[in-house]
Amino acid sequence: MTHPNADSSHAPLCTPADIAHFEAALPLQARLPGRSIYNVFEAAARQWPDATALTMLMTGAPDEQPRRVNYADLLQLIGRTANLFHSIAGPRAGVAYMLPSLVETHATLWGAETAGYAVPINFLLQPAAIAELLKASGVKILVALGPHPVLDIWQKALALRDEVPGLTLVRIAAPGVALEPGVVDFHSGIALQPHDHLVFGKPCEGDDVCAYFHTGGTTGAPKLVAHTHTGQLSAALGGASLADMRAGDVLTASLPLFHVGGTIFCGLSAFMAGVQLLVMSPGGMRNPAMVSQFWRLVDKYKVTLAGAVPTSVGAVLDVPVGDADISSIRAGFCGAASLPLAVGERFRKVTGCNLYEVYGMTEASGLICIDPVQGPGGVGSVGFPLPYTKVRTRRLDAHGKPGADCAPGEVGVVTIAGPHVSPGYRSADHNNGVFIDGGELNSGDLGYFDDTGRLHIAGRAKDLIIRSGHNIDPLMIENAMQQHPSVAVAAAVGIPDAYAGELPACYVQLRPGMTATEDELREHAEATISERPAWPRSIFIVDVVPLTTVGKIYKPSLRCDAAARLVTQWVKQLGVSDAVIDVREGGRRGMTVTVELPESARALLPAVQDALKPYLFESSVVMR
Repeated sequence: MTHPNADSSHAPLCTPADIAHFEAALPLQARLPGRSIYNVFEAAARQWPDATALTMLMTGAPDEQPRRVNYADLLQLIGRTANLFHSIAGPRAGVAYMLPSLVETHATLWGAETAGYAVPINFLLQPAAIAELLKASGVKILVALGPHPVLDIWQKALALRDEVPGLTLVRIAAPGVALEPGVVDFHSGIALQPHDHLVFGKPCEGDDVCAYFHTGGTTGAPKLVAHTHTGQLSAALGGASLADMRAGDVLTASLPLFHVGGTIFCGLSAFMAGVQLLVMSPGGMRNPAMVSQFWRLVDKYKVTLAGAVPTSVGAVLDVPVGDADISSIRAGFCGAASLPLAVGERFRKVTGCNLYEVYGMTEASGLICIDPVQGPGGVGSVGFPLPYTKVRTRRLDAHGKPGADCAPGEVGVVTIAGPHVSPGYRSADHNNGVFIDGGELNSGDLGYFDDTGRLHIAGRAKDLIIRSGHNIDPLMIENAMQQHPSVAVAAAVGIPDAYAGELPACYVQLRPGMTATEDELREHAEATISERPAWPRSIFIVDVVPLTTVGKIYKPSLRCDAAARLVTQWVKQLGVSDAVIDVREGGRRGMTVTVELPESARALLPAVQDALKPYLFESSVVMR
């Protein structure tokens, strides 16, 4: 396999014309290493057998001797793991896993996709939610981290085995830890398997489903997005090409492997190009040591591509570089949530390099657009669509469905067509309105193309709350809140946050004659909502939740109200008690905030302007 961009028939991918030339020069299949995910690792092991594929940091301590795995050994590890899964559950079995970021997590993910299909699970979910995912996905194997002094993954796994009939547990644990009856030890199990061939012959490939990723929604059947081998390979190729990944690059791998971005862009794309992944501890950037030591680790391991979600990038930029040599960095990446312009500017100031946005969805195999590294950088944009992909912005018709294409600069709903678009959800009941027009994906995001062909995201038509890259379905919060006997109506929206982008807030209308305090409602929320990041940061008890003429909750009004409450609060903290705050839905960043200051507060105008910069909305400060 050659580098994804190693084709003399085209220049570096900088513009839509370059991408069109790239597509015309060779068909997609000719650019892929094969039809199976397994073929990526076979090709990499042939081309770069001794090159490091994974460098596993556990602590980030200065004297740490990290575990390193080269491409030849990684292929063998994946092959053994695939053989183990086949020996346990037979052909094309589903394998779920609850694991932090480890070398064994990569073996589990790619081994499961080779032998059958993987079901990555966020181990922070509550057991009841995990049980529903296991049942809905039809898995036969659950791989889980063994007993741990802090994480309760193994306790959850044992409880889930009793709840899901026919489930086999595979445990990853340190040597010498006693094994429970009926549990398969991962390391002992793979040691018995051949490393030089697949015992089941041909790996899964092409249009075979290789994974089901859980996405927003916790009511009824869980929403499990199907990924195919072709879909993941196509997305990974696009990521490696536009990100200009090269053999010898070192990429910070900070996203967990239950996150589609951690799997594709920070995983498969990198492996396709011969990149070394620097795994930033089992906990990723949730580990404070990875944040505080980031620049030193960049220096020590000569990181060339530095990536994380915007909140983590912001935290890292608050750490002084000190005497660390970070000249090895040639580009930065962020994704999973919108990038505040101020964070991009700070990254350029600290590193001298651009911070490129990556835009993706689980339903599009994790990638849709990337601001190309070989280009000049499009401030505030997510760049160009992947090769072999068609992205449109479309006006909504009278029925709220995507219609005609928008003109440049005109905001519309973003739709995607291409080989990486999912064939649909495991439960077809969820497909309506998402997969349209013969397989085109309705992202639910609002955006516009500028005159250069770059896509800009301007908010969301759907109501997902995105907290530090974590997608939160508001229905999860609303259904939980409405279980409280005093609550008549609950409406969850995102409230702007300078660090997380958004935090969940919930508006509550009480039943006539009933009472409840914010503390009581918060306690109820934390007891009934399975995902901790979805716990409402703010709860507002209001007389009436606004409705449309057909009786639907009017969330634009609530989002504006939440932002107005936030801005009013901190403007008062700056010493201005009579400012006029106007918040309106729309504009090129989804929301526009205007702060009108009295003449007596003119001296505070720069401070108010600076305070607005970290937020994702458009803003202006005027004098009255």
